[in-house]
Amino acid sequence: MSASSGHTDIRVTGWIARLPPALRPYALLARLDRPIGTWLLFLPGIWGILLPQGVPAAERVRLIVLFGIGSLVMRAAGCVVNDMWDRDIDRQVARTAGRPLASGALRMRHAVLFLAILLAIGLSILLQLNGLSQILGASSLMLVALYPLAKRFTWWPQLVMGFTFGFGAPLGYAAAAGHLSLAQLALYAATIVWQLGFDTIYGFQDMEDDARIGVKSTSRLMAGRAKTFIGTCYALMVVLLAGAALLAGVGLLFWPVLLLPVFLLWRQVVGVNPADPALCLAQFRANREIGFAVALALLAGLVAF
Repeated sequence: MSASSGHTDIRVTGWIARLPPALRPYALLARLDRPIGTWLLFLPGIWGILLPQGVPAAERVRLIVLFGIGSLVMRAAGCVVNDMWDRDIDRQVARTAGRPLASGALRMRHAVLFLAILLAIGLSILLQLNGLSQILGASSLMLVALYPLAKRFTWWPQLVMGFTFGFGAPLGYAAAAGHLSLAQLALYAATIVWQLGFDTIYGFQDMEDDARIGVKSTSRLMAGRAKTFIGTCYALMVVLLAGAALLAGVGLLFWPVLLLPVFLLWRQVVGVNPADPALCLAQFRANREIGFAVALALLAGLVAF
C-alpha cells in the first residue's frame, strides 16, 4: 500500500470540521479526532488507582479525574513528540501522510510551542499528586521522548510503547497507595504485554509501507504467527493481572468479573487477521472496552462481604 492509496484513520469530519480553520491542525496533531489513544493511556491509570486496598473512595475519584485530564494532555504531548520525530517517515506512509507536520499544515515551531503549553498543563496536574508520583511522572517523560526512536533501532517498538503507555499503572498505584509494591509491578507488567499485543494488531495496518521504507515493527516480525503471538501476550496479561490481584488482596468478586475481559481478549485472538486493515483497526479500538472490563473487575474486587 503506498502513501497515495488514501488509507488513513485521520478524521476531519464531525466536531473537528466545526473548529476554526487555524485550530484544526492542532486538534489533529493532538489526535483529538481519535480519542482511543487517550482511553488506552487513561485506563491503566484507573487500574493502578483501583488496585490498592483501603484507599478512601473520595480520593480514588479525585485521582481518576486528575488522571483523565492528565491522560488527555500527555497523550497529546506524546503525539506531538512522535510527529516531530517521524514527520519525514509519515509522509511516506498512507495512514499518516495527512498528519499536520507531515503534510505541512503546521511547522516545527508551531509544534514546539504547542508541546510547551501541553507540558505546562501536565505539570500542573502532576503537582496535585504525592511526591512519589511526581518523581515517577517526571521520569516517564524520558520514555515519551525515546519511544519514536524505537522503530529505527529495534524490531520491538510496540514493546517500548507498552512501557510508555502502560506507565499510568504504576503512577496510578503510587498516587493512590503512596508507595510501590510487587502488586504494582505485576500490574505494570500486565499492562505492558496487553499493549504489546494490541499495538501489534494496530501496526498490521502499516506493514507494506513499513517494509518499503525500512521501518521495523513487532507487527512485521510476527505477522506470520499473529494468533500465537497475540494469544501469548493476552494470556500473559491475564496471568499477571491475577498475580497482581492476589498480591494486593482484592475481594472475591474480582474473579468472576475477570471472566469478561478474558472472553473479550480470547475473541480478539480468534479473529485477528493481519491482512485485514479495517478489522485490525476495529480490534485495536475494542481494547477500550477490554480496559473498562478490567477496571470493572478491580472495582468489584473492592466490595467487601
